[in-house]
Amino acid sequence: MYESKEFESLKGATLVKIDQGADEIVIKCEDGRKFRMYHEQDCCESVWVEDVCGDLADLIGTPLLRAEERSEQGDSGGESQTWTFYEMATINGSVTIRWCGESNGYYSESVSLIQVA
Repeated sequence: MYESKEFESLKGATLVKIDQGADEIVIKCEDGRKFRMYHEQDCCESVWVEDVCGDLADLIGTPLLRAEERSEQGDSGGESQTWTFYEMATINGSVTIRWCGESNGYYSESVSLIQVA
């Protein structure tokens, strides 16, 4: 079983690789740990990577000075929307990964971070 982690636990880690997909981000650390950011999709909701602001290459090779998560909620036409922002920074620059989730309000729109290795 994979272990769920708080995003802030990445602070201080040195990243060696970040793979971005439409519905997941895979983060590999210098110490061998590997994390997966994703959402377990259900029938009546959708969650995806909406935008990456910054250059992911700026996060590679030096320790993360910042790893923060924040969310904003709203609605659109009666549908629930959640935007979750993951901010990471090193001495080389910063990146914000924005996830968007939509549902009828009954289903979760949250993003999970699990350690897979």
